[in-house]
Amino acid sequence: MPLVTMTELVSGAQAGGYAVGYFEAWDNYSLEAVMEAAEMEGAPVILGFGCMMAEEEWLDRGGIEVLAGMGLPLAQRARMPVALLLNEAHSLDQAKRGIDAGFNAVMVDSSAWSWEQAVAGMGELVQYAHARGASVEAELGRLPDAVEGGIDDSAAALTDPAQAAEFCRLTGIDCLAVSVGNVHLLTAGYAPVDLDHLEAIYKEVRLPLVMHGGTSFPPQAVPRAIAGGVAKFNVGTILKKRFLDAVRGRVAVWPASVDPHQVLGSHKKADLLNIGKQAMAAEVRRLIQLYGGSGKG
Repeated sequence: MPLVTMTELVSGAQAGGYAVGYFEAWDNYSLEAVMEAAEMEGAPVILGFGCMMAEEEWLDRGGIEVLAGMGLPLAQRARMPVALLLNEAHSLDQAKRGIDAGFNAVMVDSSAWSWEQAVAGMGELVQYAHARGASVEAELGRLPDAVEGGIDDSAAALTDPAQAAEFCRLTGIDCLAVSVGNVHLLTAGYAPVDLDHLEAIYKEVRLPLVMHGGTSFPPQAVPRAIAGGVAKFNVGTILKKRFLDAVRGRVAVWPASVDPHQVLGSHKKADLLNIGKQAMAAEVRRLIQLYGGSGKG
């Protein structure tokens, strides 16, 4: 099945009363975990890689093209509708390079930009992307980050509903990531999300909304969030945790001697990374079900 646009996926989710998941990958095993989970659930999904935790120098010396080279062939043979997203690029240049390399959706981390920079930059990116058949997600507001011992909200800012409407009008973006109490990188517990504030944003914007920090989002709040405009959840932290826990668990019970050719890179049952992939795929399936995407492909 050929790639479809992220705009088509989130618009379809919005119309269908569910949300599509962007489940962030970092290598071919994790990317396969997402695609295989989506196919088992019969669900549309957004494949892709994130730049937030990646070394910027590596991205700039060809890493973005490496990621596209991994992601595009897999996405093109998916049996479910998929888009390929370069998430939270550090700059407009990185996002444009991502589009040129084959990503058909991009998002730039503009949380520290001024209003003027964000409007001009996202407007420029929209023109570049749309001319090449790609979608643009942007953000307004700033999420707090999880830190050891708690949450750092010193730079956090909720998305302003009226400002969000003006931002969408001026830039022409396809979907908007919002800050309503959701938290980046939270590994335990859930964020105190403000669903009334979310609904106020959607009332003004009417575009598909995106929830970053999906690991932090309370499961019981998902139905109301979808009804309140959320058409896409971004999930990363819990997926890496599930993958890592499975790998650590297997290593802990290994015999003193193992065949390195079987346990690393073989893609066989004994492959250590395949064990992580299976654990991650199970978590992706759980989240697809939570977001209501099963059978929507």
